[in-house]
Amino acid sequence: MSLFEKTIMVSSVLVKTVSISTLKASLSEFLDVVRKGHEVIITDRGRPVARLLPVEGDTARDELRARLIREGVLSPPRKGRSRKLVPPSGKRSSGLVAALIEERGEGR
Repeated sequence: MSLFEKTIMVSSVLVKTVSISTLKASLSEFLDVVRKGHEVIITDRGRPVARLLPVEGDTARDELRARLIREGVLSPPRKGRSRKLVPPSGKRSSGLVAALIEERGEGR
């Protein structure tokens, strides 16, 4: 006999559901299911109220990012774009720093 109430489809993934009372009675078994990478939806009188998910690591984060890109929620990064910060162009003004130091000295 299965401890799960039913299996439902969420974002193209089959997810098992369980009632609060069953979860309380068999928490260790459900944690084993989650440790294996599965999601469990917890229900109260048949209505979803929470999700029990594995702790995200780099792999889970990458899978989430890939799923969000597939669903069109997130845009993939543009290729060829540099992540380096470009220093500001032009001369740096020492007058700005001097004005700031002067203002702080006056207590403003």
